[in-house]
Amino acid sequence: MEHLKALIRDVPDFPSRGIMFRDVTPLLRDPGAFAEVIGALAARYRDQGIDAVAGIESRGFLFGAPLAMALGVGFIPIRKIGKLPGEKVSREYALEYGTNTLEMHVDAARPGERVLLLDDLLATGGTAAAAAALLQDVGATVAEIAFVVELLFLQGRQALAPHPVHSLLTY
Repeated sequence: MEHLKALIRDVPDFPSRGIMFRDVTPLLRDPGAFAEVIGALAARYRDQGIDAVAGIESRGFLFGAPLAMALGVGFIPIRKIGKLPGEKVSREYALEYGTNTLEMHVDAARPGERVLLLDDLLATGGTAAAAAALLQDVGATVAEIAFVVELLFLQGRQALAPHPVHSLLTY
């Protein structure tokens, strides 16, 4: 997996001074690397009884939809506020300065379904915790929360307890 790590671009001082942004988009540009990421995740979850993959807007969509296809299950988009028509559930979560809200269609996951929640990067865990809560709000079980990249120093796993967490690459 170290060769995949080499493709992740470090962008200093983005989105603000003092932040080292880990840009996963070069993985998407390299078809072999992209396929390897999806293949590694599919191998982990193929025999886990996953009923659906949920991805968090927006980079979670880029990895979640192809993973759902590889597993032969449906994909559940978890969106930022105001992007979904119809009946939905929502969860507010804290940001460094202020709050944000995630939404999901109320019928996106069914009670008792085992859903794999996926995003590109785990930092503080607030976004993924809100997404997991949405799935639980409609009666689904969060089988695991997976990330392509995890920033260990931010201890985001703690915010996701008691859910199991899996990351392909760590910093």
